[in-house]
Amino acid sequence: MAPETDRETAVREAFRAQIKAATALGSPFVARLSALAAQRLNRDTDVGRALLDWPGDASINNDLVPARLAGCLHALVLSGKDDALKTLYPPHESDDDMLWQAITNAFEAHGEFILQRLQSPPQTNEIRRCNALLPGFLTIAEIFEKPLDLLEVGASAGLNLQWDRYRYNLGGFEWGDPASPVLLQPDWQGPPPPDATITIASRLGCDLNPLDVTSAEDRRRLMSYVWADQPDRLQRLSAALDLAVGDPPPVERADALEWLPRELVKPPTGAVRVIYHSIAWQYLPASLRARGEATITEAGKRATKDQPLARLQMEADDKADGATISLQIWPTGEIRELGRVDFHGRWVKWKGW
Repeated sequence: MAPETDRETAVREAFRAQIKAATALGSPFVARLSALAAQRLNRDTDVGRALLDWPGDASINNDLVPARLAGCLHALVLSGKDDALKTLYPPHESDDDMLWQAITNAFEAHGEFILQRLQSPPQTNEIRRCNALLPGFLTIAEIFEKPLDLLEVGASAGLNLQWDRYRYNLGGFEWGDPASPVLLQPDWQGPPPPDATITIASRLGCDLNPLDVTSAEDRRRLMSYVWADQPDRLQRLSAALDLAVGDPPPVERADALEWLPRELVKPPTGAVRVIYHSIAWQYLPASLRARGEATITEAGKRATKDQPLARLQMEADDKADGATISLQIWPTGEIRELGRVDFHGRWVKWKGW
């Protein structure tokens, strides 16, 4: 047997890291799938070779190779392209040998599909992240008492651009349309968010590959990146997609580093311009993040009391269990950590402004 290459070692380590992440985020099936891949992935198929020779950073903080593979396999199940695999996926039971044999068969039978899908990064558009975004927007509304011009970076299908169409229960604080089919109710710790009035003047997002909520194929792509043993997430995503179909949130196909400068130099409207992103900024290469920070800093220098700017972030920090919620406002430039949140928005530890 040939010695393992550095790339192969890195790929197996990525799958081992995904075991821990999936376990922490409540998906024993994806943890099991990752364990099988870490142990049994080989070079007998084109898919296996492509994975083990992954040319970039395969880790779960960069190219997310384990999530890409899980999404490919789930897509085969959801689309009905592989009935044998479907019979072994949740809610069905199977042993490891049966499951891995079905996965290997899928590599052979659907190799072209899987290889093509592996080239695209996962797009989860996790709407429970709105559990962290809404209290941030309420804080901005309380500080400035102005309408909001929303600009979302990495908006995917725009489901977190329509956060005001959902209903919330944040530790007893209720907000939103009581008739909404989407209820977001995290484990809330801390004081209630501000009870401010929100008016949305405009909303716009950008994404390198925006997904169309009216397209069956794009809807299925989004669903495929939800872990197969989490039916509550699948149901919630389906309901949010149904809400979006009647009035799709506007998402432009654009590079954030080209889109932001264009949007931030537009004439002021009398509203507070709000840049926001959730688990998106961290995936930009360091050089591009620096460019983006410089663009936002320059826009902040142009902000005035009458034409303010805010930036709301939900991004990973140095703690493994979740992300930081932070808010920066201009013209003062003041920045504060508002709290922390689970990556899937299951819990929020709120501190407030």
